Amino acid sequence: MNAASVTDAFDAVVETVQPLTPHVTAFRLRAADGRALPGYAAGAHIRVQVHPAGAAGWRAYSLVDFTGDAAATHSPGHYLIAVRREDTGTGGSRWMHDAVRAGSTLRITAPANAFALGACDDAVLIAGGIGVTPIASMAAALAARGHRFALHYTGRAIAQLAFVDELRAVAGDNLRLYGDDEAHEANRFDLARFVDTLAPAQPLYVCGPQGLIDATIALATARGWPRESIRSELFAAAAPQAGDAAFEVELRASGVTLSIAPKQTILDAMLDHGLDPLYDCKRGECGVCATSVIEGEVDHRDYCLSDSEKHAGQVMHICVSRARGARLVLDA
Repeated sequence: MNAASVTDAFDAVVETVQPLTPHVTAFRLRAADGRALPGYAAGAHIRVQVHPAGAAGWRAYSLVDFTGDAAATHSPGHYLIAVRREDTGTGGSRWMHDAVRAGSTLRITAPANAFALGACDDAVLIAGGIGVTPIASMAAALAARGHRFALHYTGRAIAQLAFVDELRAVAGDNLRLYGDDEAHEANRFDLARFVDTLAPAQPLYVCGPQGLIDATIALATARGWPRESIRSELFAAAAPQAGDAAFEVELRASGVTLSIAPKQTILDAMLDHGLDPLYDCKRGECGVCATSVIEGEVDHRDYCLSDSEKHAGQVMHICVSRARGARLVLDA
């Protein structure tokens, strides 16, 4: 996120730190000055400033609410987030687990929401691992509204899933749990078979690893779902793909031409060059970094544009999408 997007940052005090599983810890935060916190709705996230290896950075964490009460989240007294420790990641989650304690002060931003829950009935919620955090708030909101929904929650093992008791209280018989390592086949999530049991009229909300999201979108669209009926949020920065090649980007408005390495994004190259593009999620979900394309063919990897918009090739999201050829010219 650029400098302009963190002007709403403020200090929060960590009230409690609660290990939920061997890898997931919950943090309850309140405003350092005791005031009510900015409100939010299901699907929202905050950004937390982390300091792995002494280098400041921002990480997004979804807000968890099990009340489903819009009044309770309008001016809440606390935020609840959960962080999965990733020892092979960039260090933010390790820092949260190793350095943050009850009484610590964190710099956080006001909530933003690129994964909002629509006015829907008979929704299907799919959560993979720590992707359960926004999905849990959605389940609570739907239950409070009296809407029909089903929640399918999968992870490495059922015993390693976080918030299971709270979800059972919210969802009851609407909750199904799965584990990849479970011995019984019925306890393992067969996504293709599951999607075959659904109707394309049912809204889908999916959050978790990129493989789960991409497979859900591919299976559902192949079976007749309108792309706009499938909402997703990725719980990691989009990863480079095998075969990614270097290419050149001319930024016409800036008068700059950049070489983009195979494992580098256009956005990161611009930031490394000292430019100040607008961006937020860095996962191709929020749409903030949308940039007009003047020349060149785009390899679209975002979750924002419709199929027709991607086919038109007039705009791209520079945090994840790349060139299909050797060169792009952008209005940036």
